[in-house]
Amino acid sequence: MLHRTDVGGVPTLLAPSSGPMSAGLTFRVGLVDEGAARIGITHLVEHLALHRHGVADYHYNGATGSVVTHFHMQGSESDIVTYLEMLCDSLANLPVQRLETEKAILRTEAAGRGSGGVNRMLPMWRYGAQHYGLVSYPEWGIDRLGPDDVQAWASAWFTQANAVLWISGDRIPPGLRLRLPAGTLRPVPVATTILPAAPSYFTGPGGGVVFDGIMRRHPAGPVFALMLERELFRSLRQESGLSYAASAAYDPRGDGFAVVTAFADALPEKQGAVVGGFVDVLAGFRVGRITQADLDAVRTKHDEALRHPDAVAGRLPGLATDLLTGARLRTLDELRASLHAVTLADVHAAALQVLDSGLLQVPQGSRADWAGFTPTPTTSTDAIPGHTYRALDGSGAALVLGADGVSIVDGGCRATVRYRSCAVVHAWPDGARQLIGLDGIAVLVEPALFGAPADTAARIDRSVHPSIVLPMPARSAQDIPRPAPTPATGASPVTRRPVPVTRRPDPAVRRRAPARRRVPAARLTPGLPARLLLLTRPWSCPPRGRGRPRAGGSRGATPSGVVVWCIRVLSVAPHSLRPRDG
Repeated sequence: MLHRTDVGGVPTLLAPSSGPMSAGLTFRVGLVDEGAARIGITHLVEHLALHRHGVADYHYNGATGSVVTHFHMQGSESDIVTYLEMLCDSLANLPVQRLETEKAILRTEAAGRGSGGVNRMLPMWRYGAQHYGLVSYPEWGIDRLGPDDVQAWASAWFTQANAVLWISGDRIPPGLRLRLPAGTLRPVPVATTILPAAPSYFTGPGGGVVFDGIMRRHPAGPVFALMLERELFRSLRQESGLSYAASAAYDPRGDGFAVVTAFADALPEKQGAVVGGFVDVLAGFRVGRITQADLDAVRTKHDEALRHPDAVAGRLPGLATDLLTGARLRTLDELRASLHAVTLADVHAAALQVLDSGLLQVPQGSRADWAGFTPTPTTSTDAIPGHTYRALDGSGAALVLGADGVSIVDGGCRATVRYRSCAVVHAWPDGARQLIGLDGIAVLVEPALFGAPADTAARIDRSVHPSIVLPMPARSAQDIPRPAPTPATGASPVTRRPVPVTRRPDPAVRRRAPARRRVPAARLTPGLPARLLLLTRPWSCPPRGRGRPRAGGSRGATPSGVVVWCIRVLSVAPHSLRPRDG
């Protein structure tokens, strides 16, 4: 039985458990709230808040997610009181003397995560460099954060009204006090997609096929996810032997919608077959090729989980998130009743919502337009009006500086970031600037390569809010690109590599060198973290008059040194791949 109460102004959920007592404090703050220039600030506050606990006899931890941040522990009643009260006191007075040490720990943690989970690239392709897309980017905001920044963030977001306490046990531990400021409950940001059409697809790293789609929260959602996983496993592993792992998950987004994610792994030589088999499974759901036997099997499995003696206690973290995001808390009886009311028609309707909004990631060398998926755009639709500065090497590339933004143009390829929709600016001391738009398009400007005015960097900095300009480390002289010399008359022309204009990365490109010359990564992304380099893939324009741009062009700087790309950073934690309540 779930009980609702209040502890020190904090809404509290209590449920009995057969195991040791555990407790958690959940706050409605996460990556979606930070902005591209401050990614990592919530994670940094989480680390600082837990520092004073040191080495304890009880188990405790914290986790920063997309819409909530959890602190949790397991132990005796007195341990729980000590943990929670010390946590609240630390949030009110963070140990900022540890700031630089915790920043270094976060960098180490990020390096240990590697490329992240299987669905790491999908958020930024769907949402760009904003709100729900920020989970795909590195924590590049932590370097500039000072003591006042982190304390102000903690005071604004880690408050009574913006928190829910949950306890699995028989009672609230006696004497528990949560000393938090009053605050207000913060709404979840409105999700906006940058996809112009759906379903759509993009090319990602090898290793498998990943798909996600959006649907309104409904009891049929978790059922559909389980049925999708069941069918992927049957088709791709049991019948064809193409994949080892085939999984699907249903995860509420926090705004009344949920994300259904599916994944199937593949060996390099079987990637094309896995794409085909994966798409065939999706197509089967679209036309309603689902059976009552599968629905009954999935329903029985889900119902067994809801019948577990500790089912209510196990749902407490998710219920805390629901309470913070405005979702109605449903009892186990209600969940079981709605589960048994799900019909084949409900599952089909859920499938259509997910498929109609679908985003598919296929490995390099694969396509999905043959299956009705629209290729996602890789360039901007237009260029900024303004003053044009041609590349000094005569390559034909042009930098356009306007009152409203910056563009790089090379033939029919354009990359544009408008100041009003700029998410972050990386600023190097030598004048280089990299602007990243909310749509994920990024433009790296090397003013000296175009003969642009000496105050170009200053003009760009003045045109955006100071809070989104991130200073970068100084580059060595060899890492600052210079114009390639124009060949003398009668001499052999300089072979020109195409100007990359894209927002499409491929981590595998850097790890497995293609049979063409590569330019050192520092020339491409000076001063950016190594994990960022892994996820930055230029994309080449074709020669003028030869049709559409194509993926997979030359990796490296152009003779003019102009590089335009979209940063696709894989830093999101691995996907849980487990259904949740609708």
